[in-house]
Amino acid sequence: MKGLDPLWLVLAGLGAGLSGSVAGLASLVSYPALLAVGLTPVSANVSNTVALVFSSVGSVWGSRPELTGQRARARRLGPVAVAGGLAGGLLLLETPSDTFARVVPCLIGLAALTILIPRNPTRLAPHVAHRPTWKLSAGVFLIAVYGGYLGAAAGVLLLALVLFATAEPLARGNAIRNLLVGLANATAAVVFVAIGPVHWSATVPLAVGCLAGGRLGPTIVRRVPAAPLRAVIACAGLGLAVHLGLDAYR
Repeated sequence: MKGLDPLWLVLAGLGAGLSGSVAGLASLVSYPALLAVGLTPVSANVSNTVALVFSSVGSVWGSRPELTGQRARARRLGPVAVAGGLAGGLLLLETPSDTFARVVPCLIGLAALTILIPRNPTRLAPHVAHRPTWKLSAGVFLIAVYGGYLGAAAGVLLLALVLFATAEPLARGNAIRNLLVGLANATAAVVFVAIGPVHWSATVPLAVGCLAGGRLGPTIVRRVPAAPLRAVIACAGLGLAVHLGLDAYR
């Protein structure tokens, strides 16, 4: 790899950690940074997944207040995210990553629009708000598979699902999203470390920045009003959907 600049990757990781913990769009920053320093697409995807584990560590660390009271939900959905991440990681090593190329932009665009839908928490019975249904579990599994396989905007998809299926406000939904995405990424990362082409000289500085950015993100979510933040996340998701769609159908 030529022209590797660790400082550049640390800064890219910082931006990825922030955007990932706030909007679920970490790969929008980190993946192009890895391509820019000379990694092949497969190696960049694998190395990116490993580095983003540290973004999730920082995000969960910073989201501890919002995770209070969500232990039961985490215990039920955590193993589902792990299973999905494992399946997605194995799929990536066995099949070409353009398999989802034409479908993913539509999914991301739909998720971004879903985040804008106003919800009335009182319409959900207490047991629905605090206990995942099989539909929520199935959705988490499928998104975790996608996250381990390709990963672009998996956080946006999962945030939209959590907000739509529960009565949680944005900050608490974002906190459980960060935890579940982290579990899926960590599981896929274990597979990649064992048998995948991880480029450590790029992954380590990127991971350092991701850890710092991920730690700062929940503070922003906690302090910024939910409505404008939802709008920013949705606009960023729609922008990514359009970009990926143009690439896929070009």
